Amino acid sequence: MEKSHKKITESQVEISELMLPSHSNFNGKIHGGHLLSLLDQIAFACGSKHSRAYCVTASVDTVDFLKPIEIGELVTLKASVNYVGTSSMVIGIRVESENIQSGKVNHCNSSYFTMVAKDKEGKSLPVPGLILETDDDIRRFVKCVKRNKMKFKRQKEFHETDFSSKEYIHLLDEYNVKIEL
Repeated sequence: MEKSHKKITESQVEISELMLPSHSNFNGKIHGGHLLSLLDQIAFACGSKHSRAYCVTASVDTVDFLKPIEIGELVTLKASVNYVGTSSMVIGIRVESENIQSGKVNHCNSSYFTMVAKDKEGKSLPVPGLILETDDDIRRFVKCVKRNKMKFKRQKEFHETDFSSKEYIHLLDEYNVKIEL
C-alpha cells in the first residue's frame, strides 16, 4: 500500500551533465532549449518518484534564465516536490553551473513545473501528500499556494477581457505598433 504522505527528501532528484559544444547556440552559450529539455526530464523524474506513476507536464509556471551557461561547465539540476494537489505536483528546480577548472558555481536558473500523475488509461491519479519538515519546506509550499492563486487570477482576468474591443486600443499607445483597421 502506498504511503498517504511522503517527506520531500524521499522524492528529490539531482542530475549533473557536462555541457558540450553540441548543446550550444550560435553565441557559444548553452541553448535554452537544451536546458528546457533537461528541466522537463528532471521534473518528470521527481514527480514520478513522488507519485510512483507516469507523469505529464501540465504547465511551466516560471523559467527564469539568470546567468548564461558556458560550454565545458558542469550543470547540476536539483528538483523537489514543493506542493501537491489531488493529482498534481509543483516541482521546484534549481540549476547551477560549475566551472570545473576554477570551481566557481553560479545559480543559473529557477523553474517551477506542474506535473500530473496518470494511470495507463491516461486518467489522473491521486498523489501522496507532503510531510513538511523544515522552514524551507513550509516557505516553498506557501509560495506555491500564492503562485497558484495569482495564476488562477491572471487566467480569469485574461479570459474575461475582450481584447478585440476598440476600447482597449488606447492601451497600445506606449508600444511600438501601428494599427490599421
